[in-house]
Amino acid sequence: MNAIYLDHAATTPMSPTVIAAMADAMANDYGNASSIHRVGRDARKQLDAARAVLAASIGAKPTEILLTSGGTEADNTAIFGVAEARAHEGKHIITTQIEHHAVLHACEKLQKKGYDVTYLPVNEYGVVSVADVEAALRDDTILVTIMYGNNEVGAVQPIAEIGALLQNHPATFHTDAVQAYGLLDMQVDALGVDLLSVSAHKLNGPKGIGFLYVRTNTKCTNLLYGGSQERKRRAGTENVPAVIGFATAVTEAAVKRDAAITAYKQYRTILLDTFEQAGIAYKVNGEQGLAHVLNIMFAGTHVESFLINLDMSGVLVSSGSACTAGSIDPSHVLVAMYGEQAEELRSSIRFSFGQGLSDEIIRDAANRVVAIVQRLVK
Repeated sequence: MNAIYLDHAATTPMSPTVIAAMADAMANDYGNASSIHRVGRDARKQLDAARAVLAASIGAKPTEILLTSGGTEADNTAIFGVAEARAHEGKHIITTQIEHHAVLHACEKLQKKGYDVTYLPVNEYGVVSVADVEAALRDDTILVTIMYGNNEVGAVQPIAEIGALLQNHPATFHTDAVQAYGLLDMQVDALGVDLLSVSAHKLNGPKGIGFLYVRTNTKCTNLLYGGSQERKRRAGTENVPAVIGFATAVTEAAVKRDAAITAYKQYRTILLDTFEQAGIAYKVNGEQGLAHVLNIMFAGTHVESFLINLDMSGVLVSSGSACTAGSIDPSHVLVAMYGEQAEELRSSIRFSFGQGLSDEIIRDAANRVVAIVQRLVK
């Protein structure tokens, strides 16, 4: 039985165009971009060109793009970097209860060091209130870190509205845009953010590469020390082939974005219509924010046995964040939305779409899901 991969929010297969660009770079752009000879200069030229593509994708300056090993490092650099740089001004941080663990665990670490962290709630659709952000602000608030789009339920946060609010407050504003980048238009000036994290492997690029946008003059100390790479902000020889692959993926995603969003919305409709016609009990978790994420509670099922059955039938999905795979703990996102005793915590599955799918494939997957639900729910 053919496998149907519906876990693109966890990671995406690399685009053939990206693979080709990286293979060419590995063969021809092997120089150290810090070397002054011609091979090094050629690598630097390719690195600068790729960085310009990444910067243009969010309306930033190339000098404001800090290359990282991915979204986790970008989030950690933003949070720990601002906390250390601004500790003398205050130690209060605002975030939400539904952040990725790269943010939540960083904030928990800072709490152990004496920082005060406010974890804002979300509504039943997974969206934080701008009024709650405003009410939580204090004179000693140095950082507000709120994700752009949630990786488990797809809820999109009011980042631009929060950015406008913070124009009248000195707090630094960071958003984890890893799951939304490539699907939503994001211009950093319009959003009002000072820091923005993204990762290449969420949009058919390579793993192990991402960037942190750092607005000019934003106070943010380094995490890594060594050489003078990245304008002395992140030591370590740049991974030129990966950056080229990243820029290639970004360019391709921009060209395909409108068509992809239309397709993902159609896939969502096919799944829900099939479930409806089969008469199975289900409920969509969260708002229809990110088009590629669809989190559904199937009444009467248990997530562990459901996932095993789905895997055996060739439908590859997840129960939420891939970073907690194997954990028996309930989704912290669904807990924040529904409470600790809600059935959604025990019976919810995340479907997420990407390249390589079609209406026919989705319809096949939907029918397989229906058969499993009908077997599991007596």
